[in-house]
Amino acid sequence: MTTDPREHTKQTLAQLGIKTPDAIAQEFAELRRQFDQENINFIDIGVSAHDQSAALRLYWLGRKAGILSQITNNWLKTAPPELKPAVGQELNKLKAHIELVLEESLNHFKEQVDLQLGVPEDLSLPGIERAFGTRHLIRQTFEELQRIFTAIGFSVVEGPEIETPYYNFEALNIPEHHPARDNMDTFYIEGARSSYLLRTHTSPMQIRTMEKEKPPVRIVVPGKVYRRDNPDATHGYMFHQIEGLAVDTDITFCDFKGAVEYFAREFLGPKTKTRLRPSYFPFTEPSAEVDATCHVCGGKGCRVCKFSGWIELFGAGMVNPAVYGFVKYDPERLSGFAFGMGVDRLAMMKYGVTEVPLLFQNDVRFLRQFP
Repeated sequence: MTTDPREHTKQTLAQLGIKTPDAIAQEFAELRRQFDQENINFIDIGVSAHDQSAALRLYWLGRKAGILSQITNNWLKTAPPELKPAVGQELNKLKAHIELVLEESLNHFKEQVDLQLGVPEDLSLPGIERAFGTRHLIRQTFEELQRIFTAIGFSVVEGPEIETPYYNFEALNIPEHHPARDNMDTFYIEGARSSYLLRTHTSPMQIRTMEKEKPPVRIVVPGKVYRRDNPDATHGYMFHQIEGLAVDTDITFCDFKGAVEYFAREFLGPKTKTRLRPSYFPFTEPSAEVDATCHVCGGKGCRVCKFSGWIELFGAGMVNPAVYGFVKYDPERLSGFAFGMGVDRLAMMKYGVTEVPLLFQNDVRFLRQFP
């Protein structure tokens, strides 16, 4: 090859005596070497990034008289049919190499200039607004409930979400034939040696706490629970509860009623009134459903309370003496009360949420309403 690639590529392959694909590959390898050397020479003599890129691009990639245009006209178009594939492939490789090297060189020079001169900062541009995370509505409700009960001497304990039937049912005086033991209500997990389940309430921690601690006991147990309910506007297979337990030597039904009224006033407002309706729970005796005056109409009657003036809050009652037998407490000497609240329902009631799924869809338009 002559020292000038432009003069060399003005000749056809036949004039150059090139008859094999290997010879073609050697010619293109030499062209690539010459391009790389010219690029290095430009850098050594300090040619600016813009001038270097323009000069090399015009010399090698120019449409009219560029090296690659001459190769296309004089080598590719005039080549015998058996050599055209080899010329085309090598031509594409050389073109891709030249374009890549020119782009990298230009980027390198730009970086050097930016480092030397520095990039001026436009102080007139607006700042970047970054969104701040907030506590989820359920978390806010949990914290409010815990604050209410810790203020009167309760402590917060947490426990496992995977439980054994003993702690979830039997130790709470829920016999095997009780409807809550039906597979339609409970998610069971078959273990290697025994069966486990996803807890249906946070009450198992009441048993676990009484097994470890001697009276007096005053705890609230927040957490997630699971039941086999079909999801709809008011139900879900996962929801949240907070349960409470108070056991001591002198706790009476009056203490229980006082704690209920205190909670209702703190959570719903100082004018809230409560009432107790007889109910049944295996782990409490006597048991009661706790109602409060409607927070919307103040007890006058509206659509929210179905014009009754009352809203059902939660179930509660005095601890069934049978439960004390499972934790080796003396039922003749001790007494106490327990309660269980659905946190999702309390949050919906207080903040006017109409459907359970809204709490868990991660829709920022909904979540931003409760900063």
